[in-house]
Amino acid sequence: MRKLFLFLLLICSSSLFAQDFINSAQINGSFQVDGQFYRPDDALGITDSLIAGRKIGLNGYGNITYTLGKFSAGMRYEAFLTPIAGFDPQQEGNGFPYLWAAYNTEKIGVTVGNFYEQFGNGLLLRTYEEWTLGYDNSLNGMRVVLRPTKGVTIKGVYGSQRYYWQKFERNSRGIVRGVDAEFDLNETVKGWESSRVRLILGASGVSKYQRDADPIYNLPENVSGFAGRANLMAGKFNFMTEYAYKINDPSAANNFIYKEGQSLLTSLSYSQKGFGAVLQLKRVDNMSFKSDRGISGNALDINFIPPINRTHSYSLTARYPYASQPNGEMGLQFQLNYKIPKGTALGGKYGTGIALNFSQVNDIVRKAVNDTTAIGQEGTLGYTSDFFAASDHVFFRDFNVQIDKKINSKWKAVVQYMNLYYDIATLEGHPGEEAVKAHIALTDITWKITSLKSLRMELQGLWTEQDEGNWAAVMAEYTIAPKWFFALADQYNYGHPDKDMQNHYYTFSTGYIHDATRIALTYGRQSEGVVCVGGVCRQVPASSGLTVTITTSF
Repeated sequence: MRKLFLFLLLICSSSLFAQDFINSAQINGSFQVDGQFYRPDDALGITDSLIAGRKIGLNGYGNITYTLGKFSAGMRYEAFLTPIAGFDPQQEGNGFPYLWAAYNTEKIGVTVGNFYEQFGNGLLLRTYEEWTLGYDNSLNGMRVVLRPTKGVTIKGVYGSQRYYWQKFERNSRGIVRGVDAEFDLNETVKGWESSRVRLILGASGVSKYQRDADPIYNLPENVSGFAGRANLMAGKFNFMTEYAYKINDPSAANNFIYKEGQSLLTSLSYSQKGFGAVLQLKRVDNMSFKSDRGISGNALDINFIPPINRTHSYSLTARYPYASQPNGEMGLQFQLNYKIPKGTALGGKYGTGIALNFSQVNDIVRKAVNDTTAIGQEGTLGYTSDFFAASDHVFFRDFNVQIDKKINSKWKAVVQYMNLYYDIATLEGHPGEEAVKAHIALTDITWKITSLKSLRMELQGLWTEQDEGNWAAVMAEYTIAPKWFFALADQYNYGHPDKDMQNHYYTFSTGYIHDATRIALTYGRQSEGVVCVGGVCRQVPASSGLTVTITTSF
């Protein structure tokens, strides 16, 4: 009886405040549906038997966020029925994997449920979601953010990570705990408020707890890591660095060795009107950090290894993207941007933009611990490695130069050249294959026909004697702003050593945009390859058929 009374009282109270609860609140949402309808394609080796039972792939989600004053809450519904080709089969299912509620004031913020967080550059902790990769390592637990005084932010997190649709079990994947503090000295130190020099310092500590049930090895149940960072801004210069250290963490990703992990990320940049330069350095040694030591794929990463190579957007320059190597890599990137001034011989009426970029990533040097133990042998210390020693083994090299030129009010062009070295054996797991050495060139021309109509054309070429040989690509896109676009494209691997594998990967695309809703249809072929976002990659199989994408928000 008492429970019934309390229930009725709650209903009555809710009805009294329902009007304010709705009228004073703000509700936002976004939805996306990606569907693929597959068809047999004998030339690509796609037969009826291969697509039987999976003639349709469907990925979709819906986000809803409710905000009332300092309180907010949200949820996300996801459906993978069945997942689109190239996504992990473990994603098949549907439900609400993301539910949260938060309360935020000027001094404190509290979130319960699912959340994403990043400490510094993510070398110790970064949870995030990337829909195009099917990647989600959100934490389910609690986050507290304290802002005790101006310029000071302290964060604490506790929870378990999402692993597809599997429920958390204490005897399986581990629990993640972390704390981060950041100090903006220009806001905390009296007299520094107006200084041209700005200094931000930060420090992090993250640990995971996972029970040891291994019948052979004595595995650490608590694995901790620590990081420190600094960001110094002085005039036109900006210097950033972060170093992270992790104690021994034997796992499937490092063949269960007991070596500690280290990573360093450093960046120096200079910027002024018409000119900018960036130099980045990175070293990673045994820094795979997962909440389940038995997982070796992309899932359950606690930390993030930022890539420092250029992200390419054209189809052939993006054909061989770099995947970060948490077990060991040492890389650098140099980027130079210069705008030739207007009114000069080379700048012309509108000026000319030049971007030069070079990046290279090598393996690290590993030395045997003793004369009787092989490097990286499980159950050992693994190896030793001098911190600043880079191996002669090159994983990836990219030299590219791009020129952007607005010719007149109707025409503009982009020209790009890329010289690539790509260790396909390591980066895509193709043992014994020769590294890809490629030259890639492209021209991108846009003709503004009227204020609402434009035509963009691409012509690309990739020349290599490795992998699938030479490629050519063309594309024409006609846009009627702000509603419609139509595109025809073709990629042709005319240099494939097997003539029966020389195929045209043609596509026809069209799309319609109305306010915040976008509908896109693409019919044609997709070549086999790799899709990467931020150094995290997934394999994409060849496919043929119709793709539909619908997005909207409110």
